[in-house]
Amino acid sequence: MTRTSIREYAEALRGRYLKASRPEKKLILDAFCQATGYHRKSAIRLLRHPPRSDQGRGGRRKEYRSDFVAALRVAWEATDRICSKRLAPFLPELLAVLEHHGELVLGEEVRAQLLRVSASTIDRVLKPFRERGGRRSLSTTCSSSVLKRLIPIRAHSDWRKSRVGEMEVDLVAHCGRSAEGFYLHTLVAVDLATGWTECVPVWGKSQSRVGSGVDRVRRQVPFKLLALDSDNGGEFINHGLWEYCQRHSIVFTRSRSYKKNDQAHVEQRNWSAVRRLVGYDRYASKAAYQQLEKLYNLVRLHLNFFQPIRRLIATERVGSKVRKRYDSAQTAYRRLLAAGVLEEAEQQALATLYQALNPAQLRAEIDETLRSLWQMAQPDPRSQQEAIALAKLDAASAQPKPSAKRYPISVVTLPSEASLPLR
Repeated sequence: MTRTSIREYAEALRGRYLKASRPEKKLILDAFCQATGYHRKSAIRLLRHPPRSDQGRGGRRKEYRSDFVAALRVAWEATDRICSKRLAPFLPELLAVLEHHGELVLGEEVRAQLLRVSASTIDRVLKPFRERGGRRSLSTTCSSSVLKRLIPIRAHSDWRKSRVGEMEVDLVAHCGRSAEGFYLHTLVAVDLATGWTECVPVWGKSQSRVGSGVDRVRRQVPFKLLALDSDNGGEFINHGLWEYCQRHSIVFTRSRSYKKNDQAHVEQRNWSAVRRLVGYDRYASKAAYQQLEKLYNLVRLHLNFFQPIRRLIATERVGSKVRKRYDSAQTAYRRLLAAGVLEEAEQQALATLYQALNPAQLRAEIDETLRSLWQMAQPDPRSQQEAIALAKLDAASAQPKPSAKRYPISVVTLPSEASLPLR
């Protein structure tokens, strides 16, 4: 039933409902709720009191209009659709950047609304624009060497007081549905104190290639690499990387086997920085490697300068529930400046880079690079084998079946009992 039909139905029943006895009101309410789907309390209110206006719905006047929603969506898209609790405290800085680059032109009323909007209101306004999706990843780690005995274990509880420069690293495989053959990887490194993230494409999974990726991360980060924590895969636990860390005074640790929470920070970035963007397709060509390199050069700027993160401050157990408290959302760039580990020249270089960046333009370039990358995806070996097997079955079923051979049946006449010789 439409809203107008429900109101007309309620108008017709209202006089009889108000004069009815208690048992009769119960019967009227039962019939009305069954016909309209209204909750019983809502039906009582509607039958007792007519609506204040025949046009529109009741309640508070709508405050946030289309120009506010459009401006909020531009800011949200520029940060790659981060959650509202990270977006709300970052909006004052983000709006200034977008207005500086001409991506937004705001009136005084809309700017005031954006500056005071709450996280729950952001969720409510942006709900129609949110989309969900994704697939689960494929694990390609293998057992490591006896070098494990020399590398200490560091659990998740040991990272609570981290210094700038202590990073977790992990590999993300771009193998599609099958881990057969050659394919590209992405090396993800996350600083535990600030959340600074670096992504580097790796040609294969050999120890030397992964070691070169770690060296590239060390040269790219704007701070000194102090510690490196990896999983127990042989691509990390090897003499080459061990000697590299010893040579550069890097503390090398590893997580416990089958304990994903020991590397919770980088596991989270595996999804938000790689899987959510690149996806789960298979890439194994030089062109795809170059496109991944171009993509990650853009992603590192967008992640570290325009995507604020929240850090866990404390946990409190109340009965069967655990309450977690987080700090105000800040970007990795702001956290790095607040840590006070950079020299004046390094801070000035980062500030110059930050002022030259346009988050909306970065987001557009990332989308364009992704579209080109997705066209370079290759079929999985397993899918090819299944296609070949299905083609053979189809070809076999399409061929005409040979007709059954017919053999002539000879009729044997048995002699009669009278003609048999007597013995």
